[in-house]
Amino acid sequence: MAEDEGIFCTQAEMLQKAGANVSSIMNAATDTTFVYSNSFIGQAESEINAKTLINWSDIYATLNADNRDLLKMAASARAAMFCISYDTDGYGSRQAETMLDILNDQFQSAIKQLKDKDVSAFVVGT
Repeated sequence: MAEDEGIFCTQAEMLQKAGANVSSIMNAATDTTFVYSNSFIGQAESEINAKTLINWSDIYATLNADNRDLLKMAASARAAMFCISYDTDGYGSRQAETMLDILNDQFQSAIKQLKDKDVSAFVVGT
């Protein structure tokens, strides 16, 4: 069976943010589930790197554990948005929209902080 390949966040952290009504496909422990979740998390991590112009993936292991949580927040929020968008049937239309808005706020807030040179220097430890 495939395994969780996320760098910044895990499948469980992504699903926690996607909420109780996330598609059962995302909650299953199957190879297909890992293909989807690894893809969603990988896309989120790449987007964070591109938006901040820092390859956090390459330096992640060197970061202070407390500072990693900002990357975890961004990646899990963005990946959860992909989960919700994949199949909104479990959510009411307003619930999915509200969750996507909240997750987008988390993602954008983290990106804004990571783009700030003082914050990124602090996260890196320089």
